[in-house]
Amino acid sequence: MAKAKYQLDDFLAIVNDRDRDFVLTIHNMLVEKGYKLKVQVTKTYGLHIAYAQPKIKTVKGIIAYFLVQAGQLMMRVNADHLSQYPQILDRLPESMVSQIAGASDCLKIKDPQKCWQGCMGYAFEIRGRQYGKCICNCFMLTVDAVSFPFLVEMLEQEAVQRGVGR
Repeated sequence: MAKAKYQLDDFLAIVNDRDRDFVLTIHNMLVEKGYKLKVQVTKTYGLHIAYAQPKIKTVKGIIAYFLVQAGQLMMRVNADHLSQYPQILDRLPESMVSQIAGASDCLKIKDPQKCWQGCMGYAFEIRGRQYGKCICNCFMLTVDAVSFPFLVEMLEQEAVQRGVGR
């Protein structure tokens, strides 16, 4: 049996009305910069979308995921170049900092023998506090009116550092 082919509209159908404009804003920005849309179904996230750099077939090319958990739109930013734009973190609202603080600690930062070989984790500082978080859920953040501008700014900065869309 052939796998079903899903489109952006299929994902938008499961997103709350209030979040569709945000998804479309990010979609347009990333596609304009040259990222490719991937609509997927997985056991972990169900139907979700991801944006990947052209010509990079691995997870390293993915800049962002959108998924819906318990009716809430979530966005995971793969902030591989976070050290190049740390000033954004100090300006994050407390609700976002709280979500980041609640993410799993990175096992590899604590013990290089733990976790998978390609894992680097994220080591960063927010308002003077040090964090060492797992790359899988560190920047898995709730999308809402408060987080919207910060998520857009993070993605813009990450895209600039990746050199996509120049």
